[in-house]
Amino acid sequence: MRVVLERSGGFAGISQAHSVSTDQMSAEEAQKLCDLVETAQFYELPSVIRSTETGADRFQYKITVESDHGTHTVQVDEAAVPPSLQPVLDWMKNSEYPRAGK
Repeated sequence: MRVVLERSGGFAGISQAHSVSTDQMSAEEAQKLCDLVETAQFYELPSVIRSTETGADRFQYKITVESDHGTHTVQVDEAAVPPSLQPVLDWMKNSEYPRAGK
């Protein structure tokens, strides 16, 4: 599985991308990431999730998962991240694994 997290917006408007592949991590950590994606029901999420709240300097996230289930991308506003998806974002933001395809 490969997961790509792109973040844009914020105060400085700087875009960042982070990509990890389960091929580059321990079997235990790979399973943890796969479980987080499955628990989030990622492939059932809509392609775009927008917030009804307005606010300056918020982040927007674009998450792409490539796996045996295919490829699915979700674009989500910071204020609209579903609770089930938050653990995936947190894991990606805190990951210390080599960042493939930066």
